[in-house]
Amino acid sequence: MIRLKNGHTIYADQVHENGSHLEYEVGEDSYAIPKSLVERVEAGGIRPDRASAGNKGSEDVPSLTPADNLKSEPEVSNKIVHDGKVDADALAVIEQQGNGPVTAAAYFIAGKHEMEQTNFSKARTYFETALRFDGQNPTILNYYVALLLRTGNAVEALPYAERAVRVAPDSPDTLAILGYAQYASDRNKDAIRSWKRSLQLRPDAQVQRYLEKAERDASAESEYTQNESSHFTLKYEGRQTPESLRRDLVSTLESHYGDLVRDLGVAPRGSIAVILYTDQTFFDVTQSPSWAGAVNDGKLRIPVNGMTSVTSDLSRVLKHELAHSFINQLSGGRCPQWLNEGIAQAMEPKSLSSRGRRLAELFKAQQEIPFNALEGSFMRFSPMEAILAYDESLAAVQFIIDTQGVSELQRILQRLAEGNSTESALRATIHDDYGQLQGEVGKYLSRQYGD
Repeated sequence: MIRLKNGHTIYADQVHENGSHLEYEVGEDSYAIPKSLVERVEAGGIRPDRASAGNKGSEDVPSLTPADNLKSEPEVSNKIVHDGKVDADALAVIEQQGNGPVTAAAYFIAGKHEMEQTNFSKARTYFETALRFDGQNPTILNYYVALLLRTGNAVEALPYAERAVRVAPDSPDTLAILGYAQYASDRNKDAIRSWKRSLQLRPDAQVQRYLEKAERDASAESEYTQNESSHFTLKYEGRQTPESLRRDLVSTLESHYGDLVRDLGVAPRGSIAVILYTDQTFFDVTQSPSWAGAVNDGKLRIPVNGMTSVTSDLSRVLKHELAHSFINQLSGGRCPQWLNEGIAQAMEPKSLSSRGRRLAELFKAQQEIPFNALEGSFMRFSPMEAILAYDESLAAVQFIIDTQGVSELQRILQRLAEGNSTESALRATIHDDYGQLQGEVGKYLSRQYGD
């Protein structure tokens, strides 16, 4: 762990000194940071999962890794994956032998390997081929559902999860994964039943946490009314939300939806759930920090206590939160938080004009938060840290838009969806690694807001 003087931590696999910089590695990516920013380097520590619950803007499911109960001979595995790569020729040879279950196992092995390497597009192709040869295998189905959930395709995942439970009705894994698919598809009551049955068969702390979250949702929404529009399912407490506000809110959301389709070139799949809360109910359900104004965890959760119309501020909040759904669709749910929040702010649109000068000074003094330390959820930050994190995120995205264009943002997100790491996606598009991006953003801020 690299402890920074500003109180933040970078989790690295290897660290070494190189002149005035510390160079470190995270997976296959290499980074550098000025030693002047570092307080100390410590051994040990567990790197947080970027896709953990609470990562605003991601589908509200964990990074699932189902149990692998598929029986295959070790020599088959060794033929399919060796030297860290899938052998396509070996797959073709096995398929030509005409043994369906063995062929399915082979393609499953390939898909599992690519999924573990976060090459989700390749993994999906392999799992789908495996299911063509053995469409009733619960292990293959579970992995395919987990992959669809991790890439923001909950509605598409649901029928496969239901099939897995029909095949293996007493499997805690299939029931748990069905629950995640149901919850992400806004079927809270069904998810609660699935998770309770799974926990009866096998205790699991993660399933228990999600069950409690779903029960909070269900309790808060027990007396809510539901309306639907072209792209949204609106849930609200009738006594707290005047009809005029609901009508205005849906109209605003539909308008923002059209703008985002035009600007980002993609549309989320399925209807988007929008839940309106009184202020305290919002915090009770989401467990968000006090500074959070709204949340998108696969559902847009908006506090509207006392509001009678959509103000300009609320309109920007709605567009910001809705943008996360588009970003998640483009990136397959793999967008780092700084990029996710930066794009969402740019789409509002939001400007740095009021805080740009101060941010430029922080970059000049090397007191900014390194971008790779902003890959995970911002929910862990104090109010002041959160302000800096959001400002840096907007600055980075504004720099990319002003120098490369919005199309480069789309290309970065597409690279992430293909399984590239953030730094690999940056190198392949704007030709900057994290260290270079940090420096370029600092220069950009100095030009825009410095003396």
